[in-house]
Amino acid sequence: MATKTLIIYYSWSGTTKRAAQAIANTMAADVVELTVASQTFPSDMFATSDIAKDQLRTGELPPLTNALPDFKSYTTILIGGPVWSSMVATPVRRLMKDLATYTGTVAPFYTDAGTAGQYEQDFAGLVKQATVKVGLEVHGQSADQLTAWVQTVTG
Repeated sequence: MATKTLIIYYSWSGTTKRAAQAIANTMAADVVELTVASQTFPSDMFATSDIAKDQLRTGELPPLTNALPDFKSYTTILIGGPVWSSMVATPVRRLMKDLATYTGTVAPFYTDAGTAGQYEQDFAGLVKQATVKVGLEVHGQSADQLTAWVQTVTG
């Protein structure tokens, strides 16, 4: 199978979307934005955090509203999302359930308002069969820095 990369991400505020677009500009890849129903999360960061914590506590993750591609057709999947309470955001966690049997390479890229905490450990624990590469905490990296990270993940 030829090498093929997917960039798939969830963006609550637009920051992760900008990161995904910047990464996509450094390589040839398919790009998919994860979406949830518009009323799932309010625009208030603290209210969203409370909802996400409740979703984690109950295990009731928000359903994704867009179709997902056939993951088996990709050798590498770059997964982007915001850091919520040092953990993978609940829409991305929902995606990870669909990736439970994926055996290719995955790597996280993530945005946060201060600290990523244990994000990468949380991420790695959600994809047991895939090869997990070191992620990228995105804070305005240059195109060269993004390209270097992509090469470490895909090369």
